[in-house]
Amino acid sequence: MRYGFVGLGNLGKHLAANLSRGGFDVGVHDLSRGAADAALAAGARWVESIPLLAASCDCLITCLPSPAASAAVLNDALPALRRGSTWIEMSTNDFSEIEAIAARALALGIDTLACPVTGGVHRAETGEITVLVGGAQQVFALHEAALRAMGGRVIHLGGIEQAAVTKVVTNMLAFIHLIAAGEALMLCAKGGVDLRAAYDAIAASSGTSFVHETESQLILNGSYDIGFTMDLACKDAGFALEFGRRLGVPLRLAGVMEQTFIEGRAKYGGSAWSSMIVKLLEDSVGTALRAPGFPSRLGTDRS
Repeated sequence: MRYGFVGLGNLGKHLAANLSRGGFDVGVHDLSRGAADAALAAGARWVESIPLLAASCDCLITCLPSPAASAAVLNDALPALRRGSTWIEMSTNDFSEIEAIAARALALGIDTLACPVTGGVHRAETGEITVLVGGAQQVFALHEAALRAMGGRVIHLGGIEQAAVTKVVTNMLAFIHLIAAGEALMLCAKGGVDLRAAYDAIAASSGTSFVHETESQLILNGSYDIGFTMDLACKDAGFALEFGRRLGVPLRLAGVMEQTFIEGRAKYGGSAWSSMIVKLLEDSVGTALRAPGFPSRLGTDRS
């Protein structure tokens, strides 16, 4: 089975490298040749264009920052993919966009799996990220080994829509938890609590969360370097609100969260790390949430 991988950004470069290290034949392409360094070092091969990559693989994987980027890549790739091949979309994408492209692919005899991932860039780097799978069971079975090579847990959720909804839900919760973690740490700071001790106390309490245990460390370090941008956060927050409207679910907290991230993007820029949303609170009260001994990136030890 030959795989092609398009989109070697903060997340995709690790997924492609893990797939290659897992013993799979992997060709890669990106707008930037330099983005392929990690995958090439792991044994992948560079292919000069998307049509050439699509023509040379049995399965094309995309991991891209927006629905427009996915659509542009598939416009080039679909005519070159062979009948009986598969498209695996690992981007967090709008369901209607994936559905429309999947219908075009099916008309050409090409199957689709929606396989967004969750758990953070640091878990992608270590091969421990969770892969959420939507699509036909037989197509999933065909590519399950490759998906397990890229991630840790692999969960089949049903169809494409079920995978898309679940992925959006995980990001919605993470963004809400991030804002809440910032508010909790600020209350501790203003109450005179040592922030390193406060971090440990929250992590050992019923109020902890995955986001507190990971992103709070980067806030307390001051790097905010989660490898995920304000632009991406606003995009995914918008998807959550769109699903809420479509499915008739009032998302009050998610609405506040989306507006907070829109404000954060306006102040710090779309390329700022999403963890900088907590800086809105820091700036407004004039207190930086800092404590010694926390890493600048996840995956490095506290000192």
